[in-house]
Amino acid sequence: MNTGSDESGEVAVADDGTKTERALGSRAPEFIKARRALHLSWQVGVFIVGLAVVVAGVIMLPLPGPGWLVIFGGMAIWATEFVWAQLVLRWTKRKVTEATQRALDPRVRRRNIILTTIGLVIVAALVGVYVWKFGIEMPWNIKQ
Repeated sequence: MNTGSDESGEVAVADDGTKTERALGSRAPEFIKARRALHLSWQVGVFIVGLAVVVAGVIMLPLPGPGWLVIFGGMAIWATEFVWAQLVLRWTKRKVTEATQRALDPRVRRRNIILTTIGLVIVAALVGVYVWKFGIEMPWNIKQ
């Protein structure tokens, strides 16, 4: 199984040419990378720990808990050793940054505020109609 983590990889440079990202590849200590069996064991260990964290995040998606945050944490664990995870994490960071910039656009913020207000007015009207038609009955006063 060639994960590509033994190779140093290329360093990505931002568009403005000032910021450089870390090189792709394994971030294991040198004494571990020097021994093939130890490095393979290290990779298996990192994969299992990352998999456990990602699975915990997936379980937290429908249950209470920071599911997506834990999933990205597991990806970050994998990114310490595997090039494919580093590339996925870089792509995700880029997309999140782009979404943040779009969300901070004044026109988009104004549109979101207007849509949220309209949605709240509709929900308040529906709740008002329900209360007007059926009234409010507290659970402890309900007769069976």
